[in-house]
Amino acid sequence: MPMNRSVLFVSIAIATLLGALSETGSFAEGTGRSDLYRRVDRNGVVSFTNVPTDDRFSKVDLSAVRLRSRLPLNELEGTIAHHSRQHRLDPALVSAVIKAESDFDPDAISRTGAIGLMQLMPETAERLEIRDPFDPEENIAGGARYLRYLLDRFNGNLPLALAAYNAGATRVEQYRTLPPIHETRRYVKKVLRFYRWFGERRIAQSSSIRSFSSPTWPRPVALSTVQIP
Repeated sequence: MPMNRSVLFVSIAIATLLGALSETGSFAEGTGRSDLYRRVDRNGVVSFTNVPTDDRFSKVDLSAVRLRSRLPLNELEGTIAHHSRQHRLDPALVSAVIKAESDFDPDAISRTGAIGLMQLMPETAERLEIRDPFDPEENIAGGARYLRYLLDRFNGNLPLALAAYNAGATRVEQYRTLPPIHETRRYVKKVLRFYRWFGERRIAQSSSIRSFSSPTWPRPVALSTVQIP
């Protein structure tokens, strides 16, 4: 259930303070701004941006602070499996992106303003019609949908899709390979490492349950074919 607006704004406050000290990935192509602005339309829909385009946006007040604990994976497995299956993704991949992006902190905000478990930029969340990017269900739904879009855009090339998730699709298309950006290349390697770990964890769990056969979701890529320069 989405949180009310007062709690949402408090979440932004603490997440912004923590995000300034942390190193998390984002969809941003790089503005370097950490301020957040909000707008509430006539239907009560809350929009966020780090680059306000008109005077209807107001700067978020950071005077209130609230901290929510990281969520354990077992509380999110059902949500991850549902949205992974819906967008033809391996749940281990979605889990890996969440781990790399926010370390399962639903209140995380990056230096560039990316929000929540899968670090959705406010503009991306709005395009995906995400009303509350701090809500784990909505954030995972949007992140999985965006990841599927990037995999399709880059013809199933997982490293390029992950690089685009971190540095922006335009930048990846500019180089036609992994951009020569140390942070992005490190991010791709980190996600792939977590992907292997979550995949091995799933295999270990399934092997202990004899009635559980092979996964029913399609895998977008075979890890054995992934090479990072």
